[in-house]
Amino acid sequence: MSNQQEIRVFAPATVANVACGYDVLGFAIDAPGDEIVVRHCQKPGLHISLITGDDGKLPKKASENTAGVSALDLLKHLGMSDRGIEMEIHKKMPFGSGLGSSSASAVGGVFAVNELIGRPLSKKQLLPFAMAGEASADGAWHADNVAPCLFGGIVFIRSNEELDFAQIPAPKNLWAAVVHPDIEVLTKVAREILPKEIPLENATQQIGNLGGLLCGLIQEDYGLISRSIHDVIAEPRRQKLIPDFYAAKRAAISAGALGFSISGAGPSVFALCEGEEEAHRVADAITKVFEKIPINSQAYVSRINPNGVHVIS
Repeated sequence: MSNQQEIRVFAPATVANVACGYDVLGFAIDAPGDEIVVRHCQKPGLHISLITGDDGKLPKKASENTAGVSALDLLKHLGMSDRGIEMEIHKKMPFGSGLGSSSASAVGGVFAVNELIGRPLSKKQLLPFAMAGEASADGAWHADNVAPCLFGGIVFIRSNEELDFAQIPAPKNLWAAVVHPDIEVLTKVAREILPKEIPLENATQQIGNLGGLLCGLIQEDYGLISRSIHDVIAEPRRQKLIPDFYAAKRAAISAGALGFSISGAGPSVFALCEGEEEAHRVADAITKVFEKIPINSQAYVSRINPNGVHVIS
């Protein structure tokens, strides 16, 4: 048993797809995120005692909660299902935002419990348990939110089935401007409107853009990054779910963004930028577009978060 009686962790929000990397590319940002607290208790089993910031939407039964599912799977794997653990979940990011809310809870839950019981598994070994937690929420098995939340940085997933991934270095001056408009986009709807078949020309263009983006990131070539952040498959279909999407895109590019697209299934949007000052300028430009509709929104400006989930004091 760990000598520490209580562990508090922070699990960051993530941007998935990153335009041309549908279900295979994602990165972590500094905020928002979820906080998970776990402590030892006398009562056997895992118990969720408190959830805040969810407006009563989330179940307290551990087997029905993403944070609980990932932690329970870990404890079962380790033969510790009867270990008494109390968990608190503090949701500090919007639901259905396209920022990996369920992933943050799943990652935070399993990471916190692993730390509390003495860190028997590495972060890499925790990935399938975190995946199981997120899958319990949306039924999908893709790591473009979970992996960057767990490991930090930019993560490319070669195979979701095999959980074969690689971390991609982030250029030193790469910043993200992320804006979440206060509207709801259901992931199920966002997936249903995608094309079942993709013309060869579009597939070839998307592959080229993804390869170009990866090369641009590795080589710190901002021009190549800018030329590559283009989604010809999901964005043309999903943009209709976000009011004035193309107006926001034009505003971001005019303000100096390298590129602009939808974060995950939306409604959050993101822009990659060279430098902090530019990222703030781009975030303001996007926000003003939503203000004119009018739609309230929250803006987050961040470097690529290199740490992912971590213990906080």
